[in-house]
Amino acid sequence: MTATSGARIHLENLTKIYPGSTGPAVDNVNLEVRAGETVIFVGPSGCGKSTTLKMINRLIEPTSGRIRIGDEDVTDMDPVRLRRKIGYAIQASGLFPHMTVAQNIALVPKMIGWSRARVGSRVEEMLDLVGLDPGEFHGRYPRQLSGGQQQRVGVARALAADPPVLLMDEPFGAVDPITRDHLQDELIRLQHELHKTICFVTHDFDEAIKLGDRIAVLRERSHIAQFDTPEAILTNPTDDFVSGFVGAGAALKRLNLTRVRDVGVVDFPTAGVDDPLQDIFDTLRSGATNELLLLDRNRRPYKWLRRGDLSRAKGSLARAGTLVTDTVTRDATLRDALEAVLTDNAGRVAVTGRRGEYTGVVDVETLMNNVHELLEADRLEALAHQHDLQEQRERETRLAQEGLDTGEGGPGGRA
Repeated sequence: MTATSGARIHLENLTKIYPGSTGPAVDNVNLEVRAGETVIFVGPSGCGKSTTLKMINRLIEPTSGRIRIGDEDVTDMDPVRLRRKIGYAIQASGLFPHMTVAQNIALVPKMIGWSRARVGSRVEEMLDLVGLDPGEFHGRYPRQLSGGQQQRVGVARALAADPPVLLMDEPFGAVDPITRDHLQDELIRLQHELHKTICFVTHDFDEAIKLGDRIAVLRERSHIAQFDTPEAILTNPTDDFVSGFVGAGAALKRLNLTRVRDVGVVDFPTAGVDDPLQDIFDTLRSGATNELLLLDRNRRPYKWLRRGDLSRAKGSLARAGTLVTDTVTRDATLRDALEAVLTDNAGRVAVTGRRGEYTGVVDVETLMNNVHELLEADRLEALAHQHDLQEQRERETRLAQEGLDTGEGGPGGRA
């Protein structure tokens, strides 16, 4: 099945005034999201970012203004029909607890009249897409899933009817930080494959940097303080309000803009848990490195084995080696990878694919080299900015002096 790509969203003078309110919750917003783009709404609590998002699918009805999706004005469309054309994912997944995973995902395709065979095929496809084994998860209920698994199913449900637009309202806000990082990576991978138009609300600026093609920093009433790329906002915030969101350490925040796939992921000696012990010993003894990565039967990272572990093996690998406690995907940021590497005594982390399978290793030297390059680039940019300011001051001084010399602009000048 060929996936539907994203559609342009255009908000025109969008306003929401709640009855009895002294002023608008959202005031005259004009915003265009390009087809296939991920735009993040970020701003302080109560600024109207979720209200703006919910007006796009008319969960909240606008008081005035227009909403265009693609070439269609959807402001006056039947709201139920509109919502069936827009994916929607929220915090804590919003799954129906009395429905199985498959029934949750199948909900909208059934409503819009897909055949049973097409719905069944789509459910399998969606589970596979979000990295859940259809055979294992098809018949489970939400209560039988972890928080991260529930969020994956929530995204699968939002995408099930193949909508061009996906709205996400703090979808990863209720899970632990490690799961959140992996879900963010998963969304990045999905977007590489699907090219949907995504509007995503968060209060976490680091999340905005990591996920967004562009970021809309919103003031009170959803007034747009700055709408630009993460790089532009980090390096050139428009005012103190935006600078406050960027916070300290802008150079380090730029680590969220570079992916593991963009740096030197290297191959590493590996062995499988079912390989003969003698072959594993021979690899360790003869290799250029004193360590190898033991993979499980699904080629997922399982244990780090060192030469010194051989004496403890005694015919079995059960007690030998160190369990792999953290991995990163190719879509993880350099910040994610650096955190994983710095918490590992050996200074390296395994890189995995969509099913958790081993694809390589990235080490602390590679990551630190990239950090130094970013810091040096920032230093040179700051020097260039200082040079430009100095030239501007000298030019202004020179012009002022020339004005005095010609008698312009001051008492006692020539007639």
